[in-house]
Amino acid sequence: MTRPEPQADMAGAGGTTTAGNGWPALRVSEWQDTRSTLHMWLQVVGKIRMAHAPLVNHWWQVPLYVTPRGLGTSSIPYGNGMFDLEFDVVAHRLLVRSSSGEDRSVPLEPQSVAQFHERTMAALSELGIEAPIRPVPTEVDPAVPFAEDHANTSYDAEAVTAYWGQLIQAERVITRFRAEFLGKVSPVHYFWGAMDMACTRFSGRPAPTHPGGAPNCADWVMVEGYSHELSSCGFWAGGGEEGAFYSYAYPEPEGYREIPIGVEGAFYSEEFRQFLLPYEAVRTAADPDATLLEFLRATYRAAATTGSWDEELLVNPDRLTKHTR
Repeated sequence: MTRPEPQADMAGAGGTTTAGNGWPALRVSEWQDTRSTLHMWLQVVGKIRMAHAPLVNHWWQVPLYVTPRGLGTSSIPYGNGMFDLEFDVVAHRLLVRSSSGEDRSVPLEPQSVAQFHERTMAALSELGIEAPIRPVPTEVDPAVPFAEDHANTSYDAEAVTAYWGQLIQAERVITRFRAEFLGKVSPVHYFWGAMDMACTRFSGRPAPTHPGGAPNCADWVMVEGYSHELSSCGFWAGGGEEGAFYSYAYPEPEGYREIPIGVEGAFYSEEFRQFLLPYEAVRTAADPDATLLEFLRATYRAAATTGSWDEELLVNPDRLTKHTR
């Protein structure tokens, strides 16, 4: 497969570009400081949602979702009403909206995690919303309490907008892939613990108890998340020069990692115990959507074949074609 370099129609001082096909380039090394700060801000907002949203299997009540403006919580029940929070990375502000008709905003600008945490909690308080979160990050080490984190202060607005552009492209294609499954399947959602977009298919069978082991995250959290046999895919801002698409199975069936995927650039990572496809391999492909779909389908087939999944879980493609028409 040839990989012509795309012609950029937008270029910025931070080294980010967006090709004519809509897939932005953003080198991980060029926004590490901003990414670390944004990660903690996302955790603050994610924990607010978790404090009030009722438990849904596999923690599906806690992720964020890609929106036309950034990343949002969706509606969160509160008392006899609801509220939501959205990282608007077009206007670069955190919006807090209440069903009372009131709203508040927190600027997204260079500031410490401690300051962002304080401003966000103040905005909620002004709306009469209590948010009793555990104010310590999860899935990272060291886990500096939000109110004490004065080290992470970077915010490169252009890089964050480019990252959102990556998420838009990933969400589009993964949503198409999600539609091809008749069984139990998660939404396409964004887990703030590790900054990864995910979509998970389930075989319908229970899985062995997960051993846990994520830093600063109780083992029972992973036990709930991996209670049933699954094949999961998504996008992560790591694992490649510009991030990576991933796919793994739990529990991993014998022979899974040896299955040929047949997508240029894809490989099985012994370190992460999953298949990876660098984002840049997709972005620079002649047909990025088709390349990513091929990777997602091939890695699912590897899990389903070696794990003896029910073949009837896949949708008849003719059904989808007729619906699209």
